[in-house]
Amino acid sequence: MKPTCLCLLLLACCHKVVMTSYKFSFPVCLTLFHSIVTALGMIAMAAAGVFTVKKLHWTKTMPVACAYVGFVVFNNFSIQINTVGFYQISKILITPVVVVVEYLAYNKTVSHQKLLAITLLMFGITVATVSDKQVSSNPLGILVAGAAVLSSALYQVWAGSKQKELGVNGNQLLHQVAPMAVLLLGILIPLIEPLGLKDPKFGTVLGYSFSKGAIAWILLSSCLGLVVTLSTYLFIGVTSPLTYNVVGHFKTVFIVTSGVVFFGDVITTKKLVGLICAMAGIVWYTSAGVPAAQAAAAATAASNSSSNGTSVSNPLLQKEQQQV
Repeated sequence: MKPTCLCLLLLACCHKVVMTSYKFSFPVCLTLFHSIVTALGMIAMAAAGVFTVKKLHWTKTMPVACAYVGFVVFNNFSIQINTVGFYQISKILITPVVVVVEYLAYNKTVSHQKLLAITLLMFGITVATVSDKQVSSNPLGILVAGAAVLSSALYQVWAGSKQKELGVNGNQLLHQVAPMAVLLLGILIPLIEPLGLKDPKFGTVLGYSFSKGAIAWILLSSCLGLVVTLSTYLFIGVTSPLTYNVVGHFKTVFIVTSGVVFFGDVITTKKLVGLICAMAGIVWYTSAGVPAAQAAAAATAASNSSSNGTSVSNPLLQKEQQQV
């Protein structure tokens, strides 16, 4: 997952260059470019034999595409109409919402140790990144932030559960979802961003002057978007949406820490305490998952041994395998 974290950081830098330096202030349209490159990239990889295409009915994968588009659109609206602090808190709340969604939809529970670790992690991230003076909103902002949190949680949960439900891997699922996302974003952009069909003036998508530099940075960010999106599907497929969230919070810790170390950001006592708590929560969460991983590995080994002709006669071991 380290390359993915690096790509996430590079993607954030590219976004900043495109949106700030080149004044391309159309985030949903930029996401459309990302989705187009992702769709073409997945088609190319399938044609090259990287993975086998598995045909799925569009109704099976459309929820993932809708959740992805909702996550993009609502998050962009949220950051526009809410304060930075409130937006940060809403992003942090995705983690507990993932826990609730998995419990309600799939009856999936989390151990007490992991819940305590997540609580400590969320506390640390909040203390390290949110200023009390920044936390304010309005009814519309709260509604949009709530929609952003829910759609983000659903997207992450479905990115994992649909792989198991449909018997596909991350490559095969993204191959089906990406073209749908392109279609949905293409329909929505004229409704939520100034397209400039009748009057392509300055400040509209069609009125934007695409310089060579802007095109290069947009292409770079779109290619990084492909890597990040595919890595997300693959990572969630072999771990869980909750673990993916924890890794995402580690990225936040890394960004805040690197700002202090490399760019001279002020490290206050409050920020330092928050970073320490966040890292402690991440370490705690990781260590809490080790026994379960070891038990799963042991159960898999026992199952393989049994399939080779060795029967498992220990009822306690059989019970452990059923629970895993």
